[in-house]
Amino acid sequence: MAEQDSQFVVATHSPILMALPGADILSFDTAPARRVRYEEVEHVTLTRDFLNNPEAFLRHL
Repeated sequence: MAEQDSQFVVATHSPILMALPGADILSFDTAPARRVRYEEVEHVTLTRDFLNNPEAFLRHL
């Protein structure tokens, strides 16, 4: 569908889906909504930090 110039609006917290090349990521954390870079998305940084050091997170459980 992308090859046919289709557009999709997808609401997700998935860092995997947000990594789609060419995706525009909008944050609705504040008004008005703003475009953010993939590396700035909280769920991306949180997932990356967890995967790099799960013990730092799991010790709080």
